[in-house]
Amino acid sequence: MIDQLREAEAKYQHLEASLSDPAVTSDPTRYVEVMKEYRTLTPIMEKYRDLLTAEQSAAEAREMLEESDPELRALAAEEFKAAKERSEILRQELTVLLLPRDPNDEKNVIVEIRAGAGGEEAALFAAVLYRMYSMYAASIGFRTSLLNENPTELGGYRQLAFQIEGDGAYSRFKYESGVHRVQRVPETESQGRIQTSTATVAVLPEVEEVQVEINPADLLFESCKSSGAGGQHINKTESAVRLTHKPTGIVVECQEERSQFKNKDKALRMLRAILYDQACREQNEAIASDRRQQVGTGDRSERIRTYNYRENRVSDHRIGLTLYSLDSILNGNIGELIDALATAETAERLKQQ
Repeated sequence: MIDQLREAEAKYQHLEASLSDPAVTSDPTRYVEVMKEYRTLTPIMEKYRDLLTAEQSAAEAREMLEESDPELRALAAEEFKAAKERSEILRQELTVLLLPRDPNDEKNVIVEIRAGAGGEEAALFAAVLYRMYSMYAASIGFRTSLLNENPTELGGYRQLAFQIEGDGAYSRFKYESGVHRVQRVPETESQGRIQTSTATVAVLPEVEEVQVEINPADLLFESCKSSGAGGQHINKTESAVRLTHKPTGIVVECQEERSQFKNKDKALRMLRAILYDQACREQNEAIASDRRQQVGTGDRSERIRTYNYRENRVSDHRIGLTLYSLDSILNGNIGELIDALATAETAERLKQQ
């Protein structure tokens, strides 16, 4: 580990010098890349320097153990013990920080929610999930923008897609991919019977154009009039966009902007994210057994969580966590769930080291 930390320190010092290099500061793209790497390494370097300080304190206290004065020896023994304990804690924290990071963790995400089993009740639950994610994103300073929606008359969604922008968005939302199940009495149920419905969530990291090459000849571009609520603009101009990727048959639609150009740009972003996700899934087939040992597989067919209204309960089936705070969670307070999933994943990865 110490060798890794020394290499990281050399890189950190190089990045620090680069931030003052005119060749870097004059190139906005390069400057952002260097600053991003620098910020990623900063917490590691802070812990490493704390570790060096703790080990230096332990070494100095060890020397004092040879003193003839009993009081000095007792004081040195106390300081040595405290420094060694602090050093051990820092080593454990650094072990976690040095785990290979998911390259997508810092990216923005595109979230797609689809109503599953349960008809209109499933569509209403999809709307509940969208509200939950939007409120959580806002609470941690992220920005949410709707990309596409297929609403129902009762206020639900058969399908919707939205983008969440913010540093580390994927690292927070990646655990949400899968089937979410709700157990509650629908508003339309007159006999008070509990119905079980589902919605499927897919969380895709937003990818740069250079990461996924799309041949323009492989795209079928169609424009059409927007549908749904929106005042006089809706149904008057052909600003909505439908993109079909011919090799895969993937269809992406976007109608949320008044500008056809903006809708096309958003649709291309969604398509790139879907193609990237598809490529990653194919690549991960080779290591499927390893993925099954981790916290969930990200498989959209995997039932990951149950929301029980009568018991005010949320149960995450991947880690066996049950919280009796459904009302709070549906108001966007899902940080505890996400932290628990991240901790469980880290523990599993440490076992495999």
